[in-house]
Amino acid sequence: MKFFLISVLFLGLLVLFGCISNPKEKFDEIEITALNVSEMYQVDKSRQQAHQKVTQIINRFNPEMATEMKKAIADEVFEMSVKYPNLDVDLICATITHESGRSWNPQVVSNAGALGLMQIMPSTGLWLSKYERINWTTSEEILFNPIYNIRLGSRYLSALIETYDLEGGLAAYNGGAKRAQMWLASNKAKGILWTETQNYIPNVLKLYDEYKESTL
Repeated sequence: MKFFLISVLFLGLLVLFGCISNPKEKFDEIEITALNVSEMYQVDKSRQQAHQKVTQIINRFNPEMATEMKKAIADEVFEMSVKYPNLDVDLICATITHESGRSWNPQVVSNAGALGLMQIMPSTGLWLSKYERINWTTSEEILFNPIYNIRLGSRYLSALIETYDLEGGLAAYNGGAKRAQMWLASNKAKGILWTETQNYIPNVLKLYDEYKESTL
């Protein structure tokens, strides 16, 4: 706003002294520039807020993580929240917190063989990597990389939520699309989802609400 006011004042002086022949065109240019600057400021402000929140959450569960890795993870979480309108920083962080067993350990492995922060199965990771143009080498090298893991997991979660809504998407992410479809078709009746998935949904949503309500 300051940039816009100063620019308008300066332009007004130039017009007053006859230095500009087409003042309307110049005013339009200044207005467009001011809007671009304002948008850049808002994005930067949102990035900073996201970085602070993600770092705060990581410090709660994995304070020993290297500072540079925390920053890289925070940046990626923010980028995914921008890329996918049905995800936000709080939901991604809630999913990671629960999926990683509240460890935020990039190398966590489940009993079923899912890897990394968002607990991606190697077969799913291989399939998703083709869409993200990630050169697949080994499951460990790709899925233990927190940036790749968040990128792949966010793409998958976003697609599932778009297809099945938030609760259905979480059900599909944890227990598979087929079981989620059956659950939604039964109007979310009890006994359709696996016990783990039945507990998974409210646990992630509880974390989601907690993170949304938290202030920096």
